Amino acid sequence: MPYVNIRITREGATAEQKARLIKGTTDLLQEVLGKNPHTTFVVIDEVDLENWGVGGLPVEAYRREQGR
Repeated sequence: MPYVNIRITREGATAEQKARLIKGTTDLLQEVLGKNPHTTFVVIDEVDLENWGVGGLPVEAYRREQGR
């Protein structure tokens, strides 16, 4: 009974995009590990940008440094 937790920044991922992540993850576990899709759980957590850091910086500051 696989459980997969996907965490993304809260930046407007659509319901369709989330559905694709859930299906793709479920399909991959079935293909690679032979896991039953009916007992595979995928949870998507959206995290506010101010609560996400990368490279020792809040993600917004990191992106500014990277020119994004």
